[in-house]
Amino acid sequence: MHSGIVQITPEIVLRAYAAGIFPMAESAEDPGIYWVEPRERGVIPLDGFHLGRRLARTVRTDRFEVRVDTDFEGVIDGCAAPGPDREKTWINTRIRRIYGDLFDLGYCHTVEVWDGGTLVGGLYGVSLGAAFFGESMFHVARDASKVALVHLVARLKRGGFMLLDTQFVTDHLAQFGASEVSRREYKRLLGEALAYEARWDAWPTGQPVSGARALEMIATPRVMP
Repeated sequence: MHSGIVQITPEIVLRAYAAGIFPMAESAEDPGIYWVEPRERGVIPLDGFHLGRRLARTVRTDRFEVRVDTDFEGVIDGCAAPGPDREKTWINTRIRRIYGDLFDLGYCHTVEVWDGGTLVGGLYGVSLGAAFFGESMFHVARDASKVALVHLVARLKRGGFMLLDTQFVTDHLAQFGASEVSRREYKRLLGEALAYEARWDAWPTGQPVSGARALEMIATPRVMP
């Protein structure tokens, strides 16, 4: 159902996430927004993250610099741009504004991958309770978005998160262990995660995390609250 001219505030979006619903647009040109509640929901189990050897080597060498929450505009620009694997994007002006407001309020976060002074990949999503809702990712350098995802999972495990929601499962995400769960099962997982308060900044966002440290955290069993 399209939202029409109804003003969608950050508070409304957060309540929607807490209910298992998220906003999308048909295209970058369409000014409307509609709400989505998939019958099957994509999740990546934080203790079941699949990491190939080649990617692990890339992460360990720290070929890229990984920053957190420093360039929201750059990340959403990258996610909105057409790429080799997508001819068009669903990120319209209203989506940009909503998530920009959530970023300013401390609910939306970015993981950014830099090569020198150039942003070459990254992702953004929303943190609520002990759940992280991944929204979109991009790359213009090989493995850049994958490195961002590795560092995201490490940060979530470090902060005590319980749920990594990917919305849908793509071939790209499936290689990392993403799978579909039923709406009912997702609601159960979501309810458990929202009962706790995880810490996005368990690793201070202004301090770089090495690839070796991220890999060590991924290999560490998550402590249940």
